[in-house]
Amino acid sequence: MIAKLRGVLDSVEDGFVILDVNGVGYRVFCSAKTQMKMPPKGQTATLLIETQVREDAIRLIGFADAVEKSWYLLLGGVQGVGTKVALAILSVLSADELSMAIASGDSKAVTRAPGVGPKLAVRIVTELKGKVGKISLSGADTPAGEIVQSKGSAVDDAVSALVNLGYARMDAAMAVAKSFKQRGESAQVGDLIRDALKEFAP
Repeated sequence: MIAKLRGVLDSVEDGFVILDVNGVGYRVFCSAKTQMKMPPKGQTATLLIETQVREDAIRLIGFADAVEKSWYLLLGGVQGVGTKVALAILSVLSADELSMAIASGDSKAVTRAPGVGPKLAVRIVTELKGKVGKISLSGADTPAGEIVQSKGSAVDDAVSALVNLGYARMDAAMAVAKSFKQRGESAQVGDLIRDALKEFAP
């Protein structure tokens, strides 16, 4: 099985890239966020690969980093989520945003992805909720989603207050988690809310 490809970026198409490896062009399906991380055409690119072998085809799925690949594999374990839907989700939500949407129970954020209706979004959030902390994000010691999921009433109360003010649950949770990382376990609800509002300020 192919686990990684390194070659010259030949072209970027809708939903996939062509990677020239020693004269052989590999079509690698990937998310829009991975495509945005690719170098200019003609330069060397490296992709982590998940190889799908079926009776009628062999498909290569590419990822810019191990975190995105881990999320792809987790999403694929949810009934109703195939390659197309998983890549659609990873195209509109970064790993941090997806982690936060799941940890905060914000299924609406997941419906931003084409092909993901409310029922499927709820299933994704429900089935993956306990798995958020297993994926390290952005090199952080404690993933933001894990903070929201495990740090108790001050975080919960701050997120709820921001949601009541009209902010999206996922955005509120991300801002509160950022404040909590900076302030630590002694963070008070008011401090978390004030820090979050500063994040939202234009």
